Amino acid sequence: MSVIAVVGAQWGDEGKGRVVDYLAAEADLVVRYQGGNNAGHTVVNRHGEFKLHLIPSGIFYPATRNLLGNGVVINPPALVTELDQLDAAGIATDNLFISDRAHLVMPYHVLLDQLEERERGSAKLGTTSRGIGPAYVDKVARRGIRIVDLLEADAFRSRLATNLRRVERMVTGYFGAGGTDDELHDAVVASTDERAIADAYLAAGERLRPRVVDGQRLVDEALEAGERILLEGQLGTMRDLDWGVYPYVTSSSPIPGGASLGAGLPAVRIDRVMGVAKAYTTAVGTGPLPAELDGADGERLRERGAEYGTSTGRPRRCGWYDAVAVHFSVRLAGYSSLALTKLDVLDAFEMIPICTAYRDPRTGREWRTIPASDDVYARLEPVWEELAGWQTDTTGCRSWEALPAPARAYVERLEALAGVPISHVSVGPERSQMIVR
Repeated sequence: MSVIAVVGAQWGDEGKGRVVDYLAAEADLVVRYQGGNNAGHTVVNRHGEFKLHLIPSGIFYPATRNLLGNGVVINPPALVTELDQLDAAGIATDNLFISDRAHLVMPYHVLLDQLEERERGSAKLGTTSRGIGPAYVDKVARRGIRIVDLLEADAFRSRLATNLRRVERMVTGYFGAGGTDDELHDAVVASTDERAIADAYLAAGERLRPRVVDGQRLVDEALEAGERILLEGQLGTMRDLDWGVYPYVTSSSPIPGGASLGAGLPAVRIDRVMGVAKAYTTAVGTGPLPAELDGADGERLRERGAEYGTSTGRPRRCGWYDAVAVHFSVRLAGYSSLALTKLDVLDAFEMIPICTAYRDPRTGREWRTIPASDDVYARLEPVWEELAGWQTDTTGCRSWEALPAPARAYVERLEALAGVPISHVSVGPERSQMIVR
């Protein structure tokens, strides 16, 4: 028996789906433990290229069960659409299950997300406007609607009506968005139409009903049977609600503590934590990013790495590898090892800088950790260490020894800076392009 948690070691979009898809070949159960459809995983395999937003990356293995855990927030119509897309591609999805305790993302959550971003003005967070933050707010405020409620039509309608009364007061009062001249008028009407919402969600609920299970029981039985369990997170440590660059964070916890809560198993049962880091830095949304590149090199990284959001299509901010952020993540999450993705994107560069520290231009202080203050973090400048590039195509390499010597030296330097082994290195999106050291 083994339980492995796969956690993003940077700002998200590190390639966790690609790593989980690789590891899921040996797993009996894959559990997605937090987040919603605000971010996604791109998986490339013999069936084609798939962009998953809610469904765990283990879905492509018929013998592997997949669970959307209680820590996930689920938009039922969006999940049904994702299932239909997989079905249309010939991928069997009868191995997907949903925890009855998972909370729902409602249309009014999407509306509130958009209104709150508008209210922030120039200080907006850059959310995906998928309603994830407001859904978690309702969960914490104890007014959320859960999957189990969706299966009881009368209970669902009652909770929906109660919540809509509150939302309508907020929208027309605080946000002042109910007038006929408001640009969000149509969205307001659609997001607060009680009958239409109830009809759409109850219909989706009936489609999903056969998949709804006691998630904790499913996980517990797998533990007792000694099965191999893989825990899949969303986003990365630098977006963690408590430990990320606040307030530019997600509304849940991607780190291993969140895996325990969101999957429904004791933390002590997690045997191994694999961090996933990209060979450079990317982020979506606003907030400090010391290693970001604004010029030609940043654009080159973006185009070579196809760095556009899986869920939104937004161009990702790109920069060189930030060893300070990854080491912070290592200390916080306790990785057993790291998987380094997209090494091949760096194939064309003559010199490859690494951010090994930050310097505060105001005080001269050197930082080797992440400050709590986003204002301080925003003014920090990277301290660079340059390594020679290899300028050789690595996409055909299938072993550690086959990599060019400068590429191995680069990986070894990142390993030394992280303080944990780099056990896997990917040189492309295909399963065969994962090098195990």
